[in-house]
Amino acid sequence: MSDKPSEERSDQEPSVPDDVWEQFARDSERDIRGSAPKEPSARARMVSERLRRQDEQGIRPDGWRTGPATDGRKSRRRRWWAILGVPLAIVLAVVAMRPSLLPGDPFGADHSGAGAGGSALPAETERPTGAPSTAAPDTPTIDRPFAGSPAARWADGAAGIVPPEAKAVGTRTKAQVAQALQQTKALLVDANIDPDTLLGGNPETALSVLDPQQPKMLDDARTSLSKPDQEHDPLRLFSRFDPDEVRLVGDVVKTRGRMTFKAGDQASVVIHADYTFVYPVSRGDSPEVTRTIVRRVLDLELPDPAKYRVTPGKLSVARYDQDLGNSACGVYDGFLHPHFDSQGPTGAPANGPTTDPYDRSRDIGHSDNESCGVVSRT
Repeated sequence: MSDKPSEERSDQEPSVPDDVWEQFARDSERDIRGSAPKEPSARARMVSERLRRQDEQGIRPDGWRTGPATDGRKSRRRRWWAILGVPLAIVLAVVAMRPSLLPGDPFGADHSGAGAGGSALPAETERPTGAPSTAAPDTPTIDRPFAGSPAARWADGAAGIVPPEAKAVGTRTKAQVAQALQQTKALLVDANIDPDTLLGGNPETALSVLDPQQPKMLDDARTSLSKPDQEHDPLRLFSRFDPDEVRLVGDVVKTRGRMTFKAGDQASVVIHADYTFVYPVSRGDSPEVTRTIVRRVLDLELPDPAKYRVTPGKLSVARYDQDLGNSACGVYDGFLHPHFDSQGPTGAPANGPTTDPYDRSRDIGHSDNESCGVVSRT
């Protein structure tokens, strides 16, 4: 067989250039290296082993946007909380507003003051236009002596007596007016809030601010304290209870009122004080609590000693009126005598009108002192 045809084919096929063959060889070698199996790193082997074990235990890894994986028990708990959450929130809100709904006093809260009757009232700056609204019906107790009273929102004791900012009046300087305002507060506190005075003691601080040169005033006050009778009644100026008859409940006297001042007719400054005090009391070990309400209106003067025969720095009394709510009529032993629902009538029969002792919008004066009426609430 002849070789000629083969030689002819070889001569006709074009030869591959050397540079093309070199490029082909390099590309082939790179592809072979890229497709060859690689030995995994130590970290890769650890991750693969952890995933394999989780897969055997049925644990799903956390998803990249899905949050932590949960099991059925946690999901069920969340569903139960979703069902109970709204009613529980409502119950907590109600208890927060009315903790007295819970038995006992689990929070150790004092429900005798503003918390029992809402937020505390702002200070009284002018005469009210009417009586305070009726509080929610409630019975006072040893733990909550102001329950059911408008006074639950009043200030405690001396905190309710806030003198106005002083300024010069006539010949009286700002400093002198400021001193007179502070003396008025001291008199009111000692006469109506101090525990010793309330339990029958002598209000020496109150007496010390009065001018001894005012005819009969100081002498009559001291006589009324030591030998009380109808003509000399200390209750016209001081609040006092018989410690053998009643005891004060707690250490808070509720107070509300206002103090103002203006120029007087006798080269003086006149201070007008109008305050109501509420006293919770009980008898002995009895749990029964009642309240006595006393309103006092005082006009005190600080005359100019350069023009009048007065003691510098002492106050003269121009007016003193009182309204006693829930105290026995016709008893002049120098003490307030509260009435308790569990006891029968005491003192003389009431012969005056029925009034609201919390109504600070009405006037009180000497005409009120001539009769003894009935209070509409305590």
